[in-house]
Amino acid sequence: MKTNHSWKFFRAGGFDQVKLDTGADFANLDQLDQKLWVALASPTTGLEFDAKTFALIDTDKDGRVRAPEIINAAKWATGCLKNPDDLSKSSADLPLAAINDATPEGKQLLNSARQILANLGKKEATSISIADTADTAKIFAQTQFNGDGVVPAESAGDEATKSVITDIISCLGAETDRSGKPGVNQAKVDQFFAEALAFADWCKRSETDPDILPFKANTVTAFAAFKAVKIKVDDYFARCRLAAFDSRAIAALNREEKEYLAFAAKDLTVTAAEIAGFPLAQVSPGRPLPLKDGVNPAWADAIAKLETDVVRPLLANQKEALTESEWGVISAKFAVFEAWTGAKAGTLVEKLGIDRVREILAGKSKETITALIAKDKALEPEADAIVTVEKLLRFRRDLGKLLDNFVSFRDFYDRGDRAIFQAGTLYLDQRSCDLCLYVEDPGKHATMAGLAGCYLAYCDVFRKATGEKKQIVAAFTDGDSDNLMVGRNGIFYDRKGNDWDATITKIIDNPISIRQAFWAPYKKFVRMIEEQVAKRAAAAEAASADKLASAATKVATADQTATAGKPAEPKKIDVGTVAALGVAVGAIGTAITALATGVMKLPVWQVPLVFVALILLISGPSMLIAWLKLRKRNLGPLLDANGWAVNAKARINVPFGASLTRVASLPPGSKRDLSDPFAEKRSPWPKIIIFLVILWIAYAILNKMGYVYEWTKGRLGNPRPVAAEIAAPNVLVAPAAPSAPAEAVK
Repeated sequence: MKTNHSWKFFRAGGFDQVKLDTGADFANLDQLDQKLWVALASPTTGLEFDAKTFALIDTDKDGRVRAPEIINAAKWATGCLKNPDDLSKSSADLPLAAINDATPEGKQLLNSARQILANLGKKEATSISIADTADTAKIFAQTQFNGDGVVPAESAGDEATKSVITDIISCLGAETDRSGKPGVNQAKVDQFFAEALAFADWCKRSETDPDILPFKANTVTAFAAFKAVKIKVDDYFARCRLAAFDSRAIAALNREEKEYLAFAAKDLTVTAAEIAGFPLAQVSPGRPLPLKDGVNPAWADAIAKLETDVVRPLLANQKEALTESEWGVISAKFAVFEAWTGAKAGTLVEKLGIDRVREILAGKSKETITALIAKDKALEPEADAIVTVEKLLRFRRDLGKLLDNFVSFRDFYDRGDRAIFQAGTLYLDQRSCDLCLYVEDPGKHATMAGLAGCYLAYCDVFRKATGEKKQIVAAFTDGDSDNLMVGRNGIFYDRKGNDWDATITKIIDNPISIRQAFWAPYKKFVRMIEEQVAKRAAAAEAASADKLASAATKVATADQTATAGKPAEPKKIDVGTVAALGVAVGAIGTAITALATGVMKLPVWQVPLVFVALILLISGPSMLIAWLKLRKRNLGPLLDANGWAVNAKARINVPFGASLTRVASLPPGSKRDLSDPFAEKRSPWPKIIIFLVILWIAYAILNKMGYVYEWTKGRLGNPRPVAAEIAAPNVLVAPAAPSAPAEAVK
């Protein structure tokens, strides 16, 4: 991409990164080749960045910020300022004189900023800050109309309209005005009056159709009494019809005697559930339902209310019993009422009562409130411009920081301000890890993050006081991994300084440093010896225990008479075992002697080289593998696993990794007291054994070279080997043939 702008770059992480220091850099961001951007997309969550600023940049509200949205934000912000360099100052305050009022949008921004200050009682102020725009309720507290289309009751000019707005809020709930007051919008008004009209029409049907209210004003009470016993009365008459069909069913329909025995021994009440489940009265063919005597005690009150509220008013006389046909008449009377109540409309405004609803519908309150809402909406551009002032202020404070963590990773590699993806610091195993990221799913994250080549420890972090719990991943980039394992605990400090308990739950093992790789073979060898010794000791202990158990059994069951006076035979030493041990010790001694002899024959200046070569032979492969992996250590997969689109190989080399993980060290000028009162007492035997071994090796070397023989004048040792033996030690010389006897010669 061709560009007339001159860019500046710095090198970090093994690649070139752009410096964005001036307003011109921000304004020309669209001309910077996106192949040179470090990241092309990032999530808006899990980062140490102002969420509201992210929401203003994320114009499509998909929870991700992409390069085009960054470019648009930078273009808009630079166009709103007279001097685009103000964006690089990252200040929360903005002088009013800095706003570019040469454009219509800038002029509107300036007027809105002044309006905000005036509403806050700062009419004479010359600058505005994010704090001034944060409390929108305070900004709009003194304004009746603020462009959001929500009208509080206080906005109405007469008491009647205020009362209707209050009724709407009580029935449908409130919308919150920008001033923080409860109000109504056009949708709420339209819904309320539609409900009111439907409720009025529904009520009018009961006034024009006499069948709907057979008991007039008492219909609701009568229907409640009817509904309370309808199922049981229907059940009773159904049982009577079945008894008329077949008299054999009468006993079963009335419940058998044994069913009474199940609860007869209990302390009963007339409302007991067992009694309520029985029929209303004794069932017999064609028998009417008694209304007083012989009624199931659990239903006596309900039947009495039915007789008072329904039977007596409808049948016009006091009855002792109710026939099935009379019950049919009562049911038919309530059928129309039940259908009408089932089709009830406008229930949301029913609480106001039909009289109040008709009063509201008869007035002009709907037109008045609609006009108030339209008047408020007319101010929407001015009110939205007030919100845009906050957008400009947030971009001025935060946009530069976002670019230094998106277009470049300047904050991360400068080691000054932390990058926005760094969640905090983990303290564990005498180290502090600064490269910590929040993760949502450690298992899913590890699949991609393992390609970063870093030693990663996934941790659950939690605060018992608040019950909060999160997951993080920490990169250990210095020290060693000897004491890192699943289950170890540490402390995590987030960016706000809050402390969290941390527990390692998963580890991805990779080399941490060259130093660790150098010692790794020796540590593995020592661990292998320890494991073998432990296995042999365990096996020996088990064998010893088995032998003791076997011996105890034999002693307990042996014939004491047969064995009396016979001493136990001592256990014979296995000659083969002794021979094998001797051969092994001899082989080791021979190898050491041969090595030492060869070293002694070398010139003095070559001896150190031999030891260096031996060390390299042991540690070299491990160090080479570690070096190859460490040079590929990359930040990209760590961020990609969190949803980033990292566009560069952001390497973490050994020196930079050492700055990300700090290993414990004593402060400068500290004094140490090396006397440990609980130190283990040192035994002299290890030193004595080592001294004897060295003495034995020295004797073997000197003896092989003939020095012991010469120094003791032949009393000890072997003579010095001849030159031919030294030159060709592996040539076998045939023994000389024995000389013939003297008698044979004669």
